[in-house]
Amino acid sequence: MIVTVTLNPLLERRYFFKEVHYSGNNRNGKVTLAAGGKGINVSRQLNHFNAYNLAFLPVGGANGKEFRNLLKKENIDFTSINIKSETREGIVIIDEENEKLTSLFGTNPEVTEEEVNLFKEKLEKIIMNCEIVVFSGSSPCKNSDSIFPFGIETANRFDKISVCDTYGNHLSDCIKSSPTILHNNIDEINQSLKTNLDTEESIISFLNDLYYDGIKQSYITNGGEAFYASNFDFHFRIMPPSVKIVNSTGSGDSFVAGIVYGWYKDLTFEESLKLGTSLGAVNAARMDVCNILPEETDEFLPRVEVEIIGKKMKLLDVKPR
Repeated sequence: MIVTVTLNPLLERRYFFKEVHYSGNNRNGKVTLAAGGKGINVSRQLNHFNAYNLAFLPVGGANGKEFRNLLKKENIDFTSINIKSETREGIVIIDEENEKLTSLFGTNPEVTEEEVNLFKEKLEKIIMNCEIVVFSGSSPCKNSDSIFPFGIETANRFDKISVCDTYGNHLSDCIKSSPTILHNNIDEINQSLKTNLDTEESIISFLNDLYYDGIKQSYITNGGEAFYASNFDFHFRIMPPSVKIVNSTGSGDSFVAGIVYGWYKDLTFEESLKLGTSLGAVNAARMDVCNILPEETDEFLPRVEVEIIGKKMKLLDVKPR
């Protein structure tokens, strides 16, 4: 079983307008509610690939109640703890005519130390019974910054695969905890770690540092531009297929879902890499988030270019003769 952990879920109120007038009133927009958050996006995408998963998250208040109802409607299996603070809310304004999207996010919830301890206690039990655990998205407050490092260390203790896709003040501690797999985009790393990955040399050096920290696979993406990955101490430059970007929200989560699915199904490194890259590209070319069917990646997979940098991997032919 795959588990996704989202510390800062988002109840999205989506307003659809045929055309948005940015200097005047906009009326008669269609309004829908959606469950958001990076881990939730990963779960949603994994469902389309029939990869059984469980989402784990904190929810609170009236927004939390509505959030749970939305997960049930989407058939996203989940378990949660209740917190006193209200689940955060966001407004997404969609301009259908011009294919533009504007997002407005509300206040992050405050999680108490008691609630953090309860979350960790339940998380430990969940990790014991899963195969892969995915830690996705931001931490809503200082108290909750310790949860992802704790979860990664717990996964290591129980010999489980952990995937870390987060940013902010706790990213450094997450890296020190040695997840199996790390994904970030360049901007997240530069801002979170106060560094400057602006050349291929600096990125390769950073990938080496991650490997020495015990991270087996790392993926440093860069939107629709060329990006870099490592498999142990082997390095790769990847060029994603070119698409017209409509909405990049969730493309990183689609990418992570592809990598996780690859581990879940024992795909090769390159197969997983191409699948994740294709999912990210398809997602960026559409307005909805992480709703990609497997067959929609078929035309993109051959267009993903993967180049080995530095030392080459030796491939052994182990087929019986």
